[in-house]
Amino acid sequence: MKMSETRDAYNRRALKRLTRALPDIFPAGVLTHALSRRWTPPMPRVAIDSYWRAHVVRADRLARALAAASGAPKGWRWKIGPAGGLPASFRMPPAPYREAKYSRGPGFCCVCGQPVYRFGWHRDLWESGPNLRAAWHTACVAAWRLWTAPSAHDRLLRRLQARRCAQTGGRLWKTAEIDHRVPLFRVWHEQRDTPWPALLDYWGIPNLQVINRDVHVAKCADEARYRSGGATERAAPAET
Repeated sequence: MKMSETRDAYNRRALKRLTRALPDIFPAGVLTHALSRRWTPPMPRVAIDSYWRAHVVRADRLARALAAASGAPKGWRWKIGPAGGLPASFRMPPAPYREAKYSRGPGFCCVCGQPVYRFGWHRDLWESGPNLRAAWHTACVAAWRLWTAPSAHDRLLRRLQARRCAQTGGRLWKTAEIDHRVPLFRVWHEQRDTPWPALLDYWGIPNLQVINRDVHVAKCADEARYRSGGATERAAPAET
């Protein structure tokens, strides 16, 4: 059997399963996306996951907007550490609702703090209340993957920049690399007290860029000199 015949047979079965499982109310954009896929998602939750994977920029904006609606828990500060759900490094996005102390429990997203509804959706289209078996919005999952592994979204970021180097404006080469415009070490040292979730902008699309490797090497060298100078200043004894 040819691949095209295999795919057509699969898609017919998947469409039947999807049609049977669809509720009366379902996001129209997600359904349109699902029906246009090369391989049809067989279930509504898979269709929603596929939608947000294909719309990472939209997921990033939505996740940060939902976090803004929640705001930071009272008394929270950005910290790093080995326990309690704290991020192990400043390179991980600050997420207060992933910390044991501030978790809102089942039915609430551990990234943005907002209720999670049916199929991991962010709005209660079905008026059924929060899904107590869920702890992530599907959109927040896609955004988190972008924030923690931006290199995996190289093609998307290149397309957003019209395949031009963000620093020089020249053509992006195959060896171009993903970079944070404001280095995360500077965010940790200089912006640590920025109110959450504005901090998330430094991990999201606003602070991501693709630059050619030679430019990135030069930028890293400048950052290394900056860090070295800052360390020297902090180590120097205070004048009396």
